[in-house]
Amino acid sequence: MSDSDHDRPSDTAEEFHSDLERDVSTREQRKLRAREEVHRTIWFGLGTFGLVGWSVTLPALAGIATGIWIDHRFPSRFSWTLMLLVLGVALGCFNAWRWVSRESQNESRQ
Repeated sequence: MSDSDHDRPSDTAEEFHSDLERDVSTREQRKLRAREEVHRTIWFGLGTFGLVGWSVTLPALAGIATGIWIDHRFPSRFSWTLMLLVLGVALGCFNAWRWVSRESQNESRQ
């Protein structure tokens, strides 16, 4: 190896430093934005938590109510209540995931 090989850092070290600088810069910008946004208090977080919770709960309750109605009107060996409960929870979880994902994208754009 020549002396010039020792003077030049490896590509992986350069990539690491570049990634580290980008990561630190992103985090710093995120912290500065968070300090500027006063409306993002604990109440905002609790409201978001409640919104996500209700977005799962309401479809589940609707599924239960519809399932009970079907089970009483049209008796069968299958439990419509249970099937529609699972469907309601799945639909609610998908809805909550979509909402949180959209909010995360909006947050990262700002």
